[in-house]
Amino acid sequence: MSSTLTKVVLGTVLVVSLSGCQTVKKATSIIPGVGGSNKSETGSYSKVKRAAPRMGVNQFLWRASLETLEFMPLSEIDPFGGVIITDWYASPQAPNERFKANVYILDTNLRADALKVSIFKQVRSEASWSDASVDGDTARSIENSILTRARQLYIATVDE
Repeated sequence: MSSTLTKVVLGTVLVVSLSGCQTVKKATSIIPGVGGSNKSETGSYSKVKRAAPRMGVNQFLWRASLETLEFMPLSEIDPFGGVIITDWYASPQAPNERFKANVYILDTNLRADALKVSIFKQVRSEASWSDASVDGDTARSIENSILTRARQLYIATVDE
């Protein structure tokens, strides 16, 4: 359930969403002729064009992460928060083990420390799945694959 709180402070309207995470939307001026909207001679306000929301994370890391993990089913994605969570994936070659990945993009810059990958593994024993340890190099290897692909995407846009 989402509620919206609106405050008028010295002619500026601030809209703050109070849902899962707090977001401050662009302040719009209600003073005629200043900023957001202009009041015409007829007394009505004209609409203001708003820019499309921008991703909160590096677009190259985001695209590279999705491309690298495209073989796994996605459970949750949040391009503004930089979170990709996959569902469990079992390879046809090894149906008794399955993997899940969580990718966190932590910055808007294309940097190695702007990416965090966590890998989880389960093995089937009898009729149930149980957690198993994952080699530390697995997550690092996926991070390197994502970073390599992100660099390729970046270079492709610079060369154009």
